[in-house]
Amino acid sequence: MEVNRILLVEDDKEIREGIEIFLKSQNYIVFQAGDGIEGLEILDKEEIHLAIVDVMMPRMDGITMVARLRERSDIPVIFLSAKSEEVDKILGLNIGADDYITKPFTPMELLARVASQLRRYKRFMERLNVRLPENPAVHRIGGLEVNEETVEAVADGTPVRLTPIEFKILLLLVKNPGRVFSAEEIYERVWNERAVNTDTVMVHVRNIREKIEVNPKEPKYLKVVWGVGYKIEKQA
Repeated sequence: MEVNRILLVEDDKEIREGIEIFLKSQNYIVFQAGDGIEGLEILDKEEIHLAIVDVMMPRMDGITMVARLRERSDIPVIFLSAKSEEVDKILGLNIGADDYITKPFTPMELLARVASQLRRYKRFMERLNVRLPENPAVHRIGGLEVNEETVEAVADGTPVRLTPIEFKILLLLVKNPGRVFSAEEIYERVWNERAVNTDTVMVHVRNIREKIEVNPKEPKYLKVVWGVGYKIEKQA
């Protein structure tokens, strides 16, 4: 189970140490800083999952610190302030804070806000890290793209006009990059019948190469493995 690491930036040492006690009671790892400069230094060195930042501090206030923090991180930020005016809350939220707590506050309120922001951030990161599945009907090998659904092919940005048989042969090879298919196997898979005369496969392969290769005599994609068969070369 991952332990959340919290940066606490507060110039009042007593408040800072008091908050740390409550955070540690919830098994959070706490890093203390007395002003914005120290806070940014810790962010440069440590992995932090949430920051609690006082607004009014010497050397560098919380507003300035969070503005700089937002240039490098999306972690949740909770502002602490003795000011209760609405304008200060709006300023804090606009600068990049996720929540705002006015002093004095109860430990339970702060812990609830911290837990809530960490849950939101975890869900955000999970959604961010979920890669959308690629369309399984689209096969790409380097600059060669074959789309099963639209029955279209593109080679190095140029659409390629293929006959139905040519498309089936190319699709078979593209779906299995690096694998060598004999002419007999290609015939049986594409024509769905036992291979008798495979000369037609050679003709179709030659036609495909003329259409997808910049230089058919030095093919980049469709290769002949002499005495064995044909393959689509894997691309780096």
